[in-house]
Amino acid sequence: MSLRLVMLGTGSFAVPTFRGLYESRHEVVGLVTQPDRTGRGHHRHVNPMKELAEQYGTPVFQPEKVNLPESLSRLREFGADLFVTAAYGQILSAEFLSIPRLGAINVHASLLPKYRGAAPIQFAMINGETETGITIFQIEPKLDAGPVLGIERTPIGERETYGELQDRLAELAVPLTQRIIDQIEDGTIEPIVQDNSQVTKAPRLSKSDGEIPWQKPARLVDCHIRGVQPWPKPSAILQLADGRQLRLLVLEVCPADESVPGKPGTVTVIDRKRLLVATGEGSVEILQVQPEGKRSMSATEFLNGTPITNGACFLLPPLSQD
Repeated sequence: MSLRLVMLGTGSFAVPTFRGLYESRHEVVGLVTQPDRTGRGHHRHVNPMKELAEQYGTPVFQPEKVNLPESLSRLREFGADLFVTAAYGQILSAEFLSIPRLGAINVHASLLPKYRGAAPIQFAMINGETETGITIFQIEPKLDAGPVLGIERTPIGERETYGELQDRLAELAVPLTQRIIDQIEDGTIEPIVQDNSQVTKAPRLSKSDGEIPWQKPARLVDCHIRGVQPWPKPSAILQLADGRQLRLLVLEVCPADESVPGKPGTVTVIDRKRLLVATGEGSVEILQVQPEGKRSMSATEFLNGTPITNGACFLLPPLSQD
């Protein structure tokens, strides 16, 4: 016995799950993915989900709005038993969810009910979590609020970036999704209602969220820098002693043992080789930077070519009130 599955997804995070459906005992009868987009230079962005579906000869449907009557009519034609979604990018209506016989499940990159929303991996890292994972849940019209069907946990690596963690979670989702779908078919699944008192949110990030909050403790400054790579990128403005400002990306830091003087953001240069920054609690050492318009370089290379002295200071962004 097998189920007829329709996959909904667009980003690279969804690709391993989609590939895993083809490796399962079930039948993939369709892919729903976002319409093709044209980027700079009129080049079309590659959609890896669409490419994979075409390799298997699977029909691809790319509606601008999946909840419109004409889109729902097309979805009914697939005759799916179950919809499987991951990083699709559209809110799904109650009418949409009623189409497949067994409803729809979602692959979400957090330990629900924590970090509901579009940026669960980034927020888990930025907030200094030491553990995250994958949650499969039954989709309801309310955002990420349906009953949990299964969870797989994993520690967050001490030097891991958001991009690295996302790739690892995407692979972690594959066996869990396969197992949950088998249990749905067998009738052995045991849904668990989410505890709403434990809900936290992870809304979509903007470019300004990359600005480094030097006023936070050193560990959280490090977590923030890793949590916004590769996007929106950890950015900072360094005010030099002569009044000039340098825009740069601070790509890697580590909490430092040394205590450095000054308010958060204040720079201390040691032997023209090391660059330390005061934070709200402790200090960090900058290891890798990328000045605007230049390549990535070590802190020592940066100091060799830039006249930075003690007393220079990074500007402080406003802290989020969330």
